Amino acid sequence: MRLFHFPIAFMAGLATVLIAFFAGTVLAGPLKPAALIPQWEPQAQFAGYYVALAKGFYAARGVDMRILRGGPASPPSALLRDGRAQFGTFFLATAIRERAGGLPLLNLAQFVPHANQLIIARKADGITTPHDLDGKRVSLWGPEFRILPEAFFKKFEARVTEVPQGFTVDLFLRGGVAACSAMTYNEYHAILNAGLDAGELTVFSLADFGLDLPEDGLYTLDGTWEKDPELCRAVVRATLDGWRYAFTHPEEALDIVMSHVAAAHLPTNRMHQKWMLSRITRAMSADGPDFGLLSRPQYQTTSDALVAAGLVTTAPPSEAFHADCR
Repeated sequence: MRLFHFPIAFMAGLATVLIAFFAGTVLAGPLKPAALIPQWEPQAQFAGYYVALAKGFYAARGVDMRILRGGPASPPSALLRDGRAQFGTFFLATAIRERAGGLPLLNLAQFVPHANQLIIARKADGITTPHDLDGKRVSLWGPEFRILPEAFFKKFEARVTEVPQGFTVDLFLRGGVAACSAMTYNEYHAILNAGLDAGELTVFSLADFGLDLPEDGLYTLDGTWEKDPELCRAVVRATLDGWRYAFTHPEEALDIVMSHVAAAHLPTNRMHQKWMLSRITRAMSADGPDFGLLSRPQYQTTSDALVAAGLVTTAPPSEAFHADCR
């Protein structure tokens, strides 16, 4: 039997063509390069993007996508501003404030319609109401994640000492701060896994205090949209494909997520990521007809909350902020 050996580049090109064929997409010309920066380190919160890359959904729609490593040292606002990325993920409130501050962000898709952000404290420290946080040390993430906590503290006149918070909640667990930032689908689970009982904790869900504002959305800059709206539409549609696949194939999605986690050498495990994926799936309300769409009421509620909290003076009109690419 005669064996045929094909160059790796040829096989990669053949794979892309086959993916496009079975996806019902005909590629015209070379793939368009693009880079995406998630707002945090690799985890199941971004499973749809990683799945879209691994399953060839971006390539099938003509995009040569790279997903960069996010986290505190790589805020999406900085990477979009200097051109290292063309697409990024933001909380809606963060994106509105960035745009009001001069960064021309454009919402292409909205995936998480409600707030999942928490402030967690111990009841043993005498913290049972928001007012009890006054004068306390509270760990917070960087500027792109602290808008809701800032509005929360201001609403209840709690003057806290802000302490930087990184990838873990170790500082809170060791008693270094009285309270910490958390997400319902991430740090809350990590705190319980560390041995604290739910009954020992005071959990302030910011959504319950008039701050139920949408979170993760997909963004680009006005200039990218004006230059190549078809690229933007292709990225959104491939990402939607990636999320839908992740929702219906969670174990395979976790395999893909864990490959990114391992490459980044992060202190997490599959059990925690599985828990996260199940809750982010629920948070996205993916079964609804408006999955991926930013509604006018969502935008207005968020911009009004930012103005009321004094975090922006004026918000851009919704028509200039959002492009429906679904």
